[in-house]
Amino acid sequence: MNVGEVDIVVGLPTYNNLKTIEPVVRAIQAGILKCFPRERVVIIDADGGSQDGTRDLVTGISIDDVWRASKVYALRTLPVIFTRYGHGPEPRVALRTILSAADLLRARACVIISPDSTTIETDWLQRLVLPIYKDGFDLVSPVYRRQKFAGLLMRNLLYPMIRAVYGSGLREPYASEFAISGHLATDFLGNEGWHGDGARSGPEMFLTIMAITGKYKMCQSFLGDKPAQDRGADLVDAMRRTVGALFASLDVQFQYWSAVTSCQQVPAFGPQPEVTLEPVTVDLARIREMFVNGVAELDAVFKSVLRDSTLAELQRIAALDLNNFRYPAEVWAKTVFEFAASYHQSVISRDHIVQALVPLYRGRALSFLLENQDTPAEEVERSVETLCGEFERLKPYLLKVWAERK
Repeated sequence: MNVGEVDIVVGLPTYNNLKTIEPVVRAIQAGILKCFPRERVVIIDADGGSQDGTRDLVTGISIDDVWRASKVYALRTLPVIFTRYGHGPEPRVALRTILSAADLLRARACVIISPDSTTIETDWLQRLVLPIYKDGFDLVSPVYRRQKFAGLLMRNLLYPMIRAVYGSGLREPYASEFAISGHLATDFLGNEGWHGDGARSGPEMFLTIMAITGKYKMCQSFLGDKPAQDRGADLVDAMRRTVGALFASLDVQFQYWSAVTSCQQVPAFGPQPEVTLEPVTVDLARIREMFVNGVAELDAVFKSVLRDSTLAELQRIAALDLNNFRYPAEVWAKTVFEFAASYHQSVISRDHIVQALVPLYRGRALSFLLENQDTPAEEVERSVETLCGEFERLKPYLLKVWAERK
């Protein structure tokens, strides 16, 4: 209430981010002063109960250094508001808190920035906000420069599924940095699906799908390097937030996606997604072992979820040694579609279905790594496009198994 109406809300969903948050906040402040010196801007820190001093650091960061460095003095104040919503990270509550602030403050644009985005540049804010300001877009999604073996879940599952099922060429349907218009923020808060499974497990994915199916105006903006992800991060949790939310949306949006027959390209500003060739160490044998063990240990689950022919293919693949290992694109697309249909019919616990997909995803990721070990950057992109083509070609198969599982 003390802030009054603003033009831009920048939201930070934090939880114990003391090690990374300071450069992120300083880059945001510098971006505001450099690119939006006359706009009224507020930073909202929606915190899940940090115990490491995140709050003190965020609220204690002085803008004086940024003022002196930028030599821009148009803004008299740059409020930073801290709000604690619970005793643990809850992405849905954090996002709702930030969007509610944007709605209350009548912001024209709301930007979400991950507190772990240590590669952030001062002009990220401009790249995300200007399409809303200048061209009336409602959702601005990022594209990044990635190492060729980074973002495997996005490249091998989320992007192909969004293209095939929803007919959208959005490269990052689950983004840690994005911007939405005040109009979309208000509509999102009022959407009756907010309390459904999709929004609970992955609110960012739910927002993206709402924008696609609601035919809001979307675009993509190149940001630069994607922050490196923690290799020790919980893959099961990541699958719940992304694949679980995507599968949950299929029930609600069946009338929409079942009628989609082609993919619509999404306008992009700046360079196209880039692939770099920095070396990365991956334990291929360990990934194969986790896939093989998963196929053996979850046999009873797979018999409930998969067709006999698909399960037989998985068992054949599991018997291959590392030198000959391949999980073909067609078999992978059928695997994902059968899992989606089984999730729809709740043949077993939906959460168990999502968890059971994890070792199979590891197998597909291993195949992608092996196929592209020595390929140049442009070949990696062609490989992703080929996989997307298989998902699109086999969409009638999804509709078939969806209807048969009754």
